[in-house]
Amino acid sequence: MKGPTPYNEQVDISSDDSSSSDGDNDVLRSEQPNDEPAVELSSEAWLFRRAKSYQEYMKLIPIPTNRGTVIPYTSWTGLGSSIKQIYGQPLHYLTNIHLKRLDQVRLGAEDEDVPLDMIIHPYKAEATIWLIEEVHRLTSSPHHLAELWTADPMYHTLIDAIFPKLGS
Repeated sequence: MKGPTPYNEQVDISSDDSSSSDGDNDVLRSEQPNDEPAVELSSEAWLFRRAKSYQEYMKLIPIPTNRGTVIPYTSWTGLGSSIKQIYGQPLHYLTNIHLKRLDQVRLGAEDEDVPLDMIIHPYKAEATIWLIEEVHRLTSSPHHLAELWTADPMYHTLIDAIFPKLGS
């Protein structure tokens, strides 16, 4: 049997049954450029790595400090969408879930049909979202995110696809 083939050389894989007595031709193998076996991550490990990367990225995005626009809104998710457009940055996955739940708990209330900006001043509502966003960006556990994502196969629909320029 030959030694390992260098990475840049071609490896011949034969499928005939005539040449070897030790069964080398019965199994298709490729030589790895290093001696370490390829490690396959479980779906949970992969999801945790993704959650950790996501959380680290979200920590890098600064919360806007110059706010002064009055944003009309009728729902919490609508206000969140407007904030994303105006400031050009994503909201955390957990913030998006929170806004969705705030809209859900309002269903069936006696003032359900009244636009929210008539009940809660837009400045206060926006400040509330940014406060919640800061908590989620700075303190959320990647383990918790991974657990939530494992339980929800559609989690990616609540992760914003907005990528702001970071730092200078």
